[in-house]
Amino acid sequence: MKILRYVMWPLSVLYDLVTRLRNHLYDSGYKPSVSFDRFTICIGNLNVGGSGKTPLTEYLIRHLQSQYKLGVVSRGYGRRTKGFRLASNGESAITIGDEPFQYYRKYGSTVAVAVGEERALAVPHLLHEHSDIDVVLLDDAFQHRAVQAHFSVLVTDFSLPFYQDHLLPMGRLREARKFSRRAQVIVVSKCPPDLTSGVMSSMRKQIGRYAGERPVFFSTIRYGDAISFGLPATALSRVTLLTGIAKTGDLVAYCQSRWELVHHFAYADHHRYTSEELKAVVAFARSNHSVLLTTEKDMVRLIGGEFGAVISQEPWFYVPIEIEFLKNGPAFDGLVRQSIQEFSNEHPVLS
Repeated sequence: MKILRYVMWPLSVLYDLVTRLRNHLYDSGYKPSVSFDRFTICIGNLNVGGSGKTPLTEYLIRHLQSQYKLGVVSRGYGRRTKGFRLASNGESAITIGDEPFQYYRKYGSTVAVAVGEERALAVPHLLHEHSDIDVVLLDDAFQHRAVQAHFSVLVTDFSLPFYQDHLLPMGRLREARKFSRRAQVIVVSKCPPDLTSGVMSSMRKQIGRYAGERPVFFSTIRYGDAISFGLPATALSRVTLLTGIAKTGDLVAYCQSRWELVHHFAYADHHRYTSEELKAVVAFARSNHSVLLTTEKDMVRLIGGEFGAVISQEPWFYVPIEIEFLKNGPAFDGLVRQSIQEFSNEHPVLS
């Protein structure tokens, strides 16, 4: 592994030069970035892979939707369509992507959801369709410098915080650690629920070396009760787990603590299942007298469409997740609301 890292090091240096030049062009104004007259919140990270952006986006939706009309704009990673698309009835993970379809499925009655590779174009389209929107959440847009967000939240995984990671391809960072300074707030995700104040203090100090005096918050994942979405089943005891997400360690540990985990079929993040793969998983679960269990993000890929028969004829469950802040959640909420209020005082469109 160390030898491979040394081999990758020159490529990481080249990657660093390219990303630094790109950021310099935006910072100097040579490459333009736009802002809007609606408050924009960017939720992103420095690394590739799952760090907990989706649960944080949903957290912000739940905590803001009672006071503000919200819109969510995402790239729509993995979809089979192109350009701007406003979520509506009949959409699926294939047409708008996993996470956007998850947002629309859960909050579409009150929150406008749109996808577009170029957020600088997608946001005006969304506001044209929904002129009453007050706040736009930009999902996974920290490196999308063409839009200048009014408030940026940088998410970093407790198990591998950005200050311990390295640039691609040697590590998983999309840009250098120092660019964490673009964020107004840092959220350390997927922390142990019993994280001590000493560890928090140490991590704040390490983050501060690169991000400066930014507020740092700590959150953990809370798993909800398994929810049926296939053939009704009365209870879970033996489960076969199917996942297509970036990091599965915490989920596997949770499943093992709740049920007898017979087997885990693990695929890459955003994996597009085939009928043959699902039939093999179903056959295994049947032969081992177990119930099929998956994640919420995988569930939205499976429901409807070509997999309808496979789902409806088997007992399937998914495990929902939410984030929970440790100790200082109200302070995080207060910072977000204060920033929106200060913006609205200067822009009457939010009044």
